[in-house]
Amino acid sequence: MTTNLPLKLHSLPNSLPIEGAVRIELVEGVPILRASSTVQNRIETLLAKQKDSGLTAEEEKELDSYEELDDYFSLINRLVRNLLLTPKKGE
Repeated sequence: MTTNLPLKLHSLPNSLPIEGAVRIELVEGVPILRASSTVQNRIETLLAKQKDSGLTAEEEKELDSYEELDDYFSLINRLVRNLLLTPKKGE
């Protein structure tokens, strides 16, 4: 599998809470990682500000970090879903 993601994250957003940042949902029996409502609200705030008045350099970096995390969540969710839902040979 080829991906454009770096092999590791270099930083997390400063506003990312240490606890309660991620929730796990079951979708068709598969555990899926999702950002918590607190994190989603922060992202929505940044996006609204970006649209209305623009972001500071620090806020732009924060939003970029959240987008990178979202890419990782998507990758992990796809990998887990594919592992759990792809029939194995001989089954």
